Amino acid sequence: MAAYDYAVDFRQRTRALDATATAGDLRRTFCLPTPERGLDGAAVIGELISAAEPGLVATTNPNFFAWVMGGSDTTGVAADWLTSIWGQNAGIFQTSPAAAIAEEAVSDWILDLLDLPRNSSVGLVTGATMAGFVGLAAARGEVLARAGHDIAQQGLQAAPLIHIFLGEDAHATNFAALRYLGFGEANFIRIPSDDQGLMQTDRLYDAMAARRGPKIVIATAGHINSGGFDDFVALGQLCRAHDAWLHVDGAFGLWARVLPEKAHLTKALDQADSWSVDGHKWLQIPYDSGFSIVRHETAHRRAMDITADYLNRAPGDGRNPTEFNPELSRRARGFAAWAVIRSLGREGVIETVRRHCHCAAELQNRLAAVPTVAIRNRVDLNQVVLRVDECDHATCMLADRLNAEFSTFVRTTVWHGETVLRISAIEKDTDLTTIAHLADNIQHLAGERTSALGQCRIAPPQR
Repeated sequence: MAAYDYAVDFRQRTRALDATATAGDLRRTFCLPTPERGLDGAAVIGELISAAEPGLVATTNPNFFAWVMGGSDTTGVAADWLTSIWGQNAGIFQTSPAAAIAEEAVSDWILDLLDLPRNSSVGLVTGATMAGFVGLAAARGEVLARAGHDIAQQGLQAAPLIHIFLGEDAHATNFAALRYLGFGEANFIRIPSDDQGLMQTDRLYDAMAARRGPKIVIATAGHINSGGFDDFVALGQLCRAHDAWLHVDGAFGLWARVLPEKAHLTKALDQADSWSVDGHKWLQIPYDSGFSIVRHETAHRRAMDITADYLNRAPGDGRNPTEFNPELSRRARGFAAWAVIRSLGREGVIETVRRHCHCAAELQNRLAAVPTVAIRNRVDLNQVVLRVDECDHATCMLADRLNAEFSTFVRTTVWHGETVLRISAIEKDTDLTTIAHLADNIQHLAGERTSALGQCRIAPPQR
């Protein structure tokens, strides 16, 4: 009950957006000697709250723009609490029939909402990184099988070299997933990117034509900085011509498919072989939540299935979730996902994605009149990348002032060798009023070039 009362108060009260404690402060409250005797549960919860709260970041605040994260939908939080109370292991159908069927329902809803091939298989994973891992594991097994190599029998040691084509500006999690799967620099063909961070398809054409053997192409739907989309019409044609597997990193951009006005961005995206997408971003499902979607169920099962005599299926069982995920013991992620999608409905999902896209467009329009601000991306989705006075120092100073004085949480990044400020509109309560307030503050500070931001000087890019 104490945790519930605190949770209600925590969501309602105004608090600092950034952590107020240092790493040292947090170590002093968390890193205590190993307890010899157990303590009363209520007292421990009180200690946890006191220790953690100074180190929390307000990712659920509508003024949080630093990263593409999303907030935790309250209906999803309630379902997530129930998930913990029920204590279900969602590995196989027989350990929790309810969890397995909830995941079946969510899988169907995800395919319907994203308008992807309805016979695709879906694994509920921790986020887009593991969704990419699962999709690329299926890709690895399938392209090797087409080349006559059985990875289950022969492993990777004697396998043909797989060429993996991806943009030089691809998200870091793609490279991480590939490393987990045993790939390295010898496999990677980095395709030059354009000014929006997207693959140059003519360079991809040449690179694929110059290489024989198994091929995987990793494309982007929603670049982490620009929000841009690769050319899926051209990519689909290339991959079919080379019998290559096309995987789409669509961590947040895949949700553009719910908007008819964004159809040009995702045209032919449904022709890919696998897709990775987060659930905690635009759907606002509590952490952890992601979806690995694979067109070829056989390849998906071949890559993920865990079999043992004691895990035998019985007639009438639903699917075993472990056939589509890299875990046997795992949280029942389907309950929170089911509750959030059920509470939003298709209309709610569309409204959320559309509102955030409108927020980004409005911010771009408002800042177009500010001569010291330059927008660095084509604002197609929910991302706005800006720079002040063509200067690293001034851009960093703008971010610092926004954070310090205007109840905003932003962070700079380095893109194309420049320090830029990236605004991500994706928290569930961010709206046009929030964006108008942000635009006013940026306009005010950017107009104070000498007095507020200081005389511009070139400083090392901050990462």
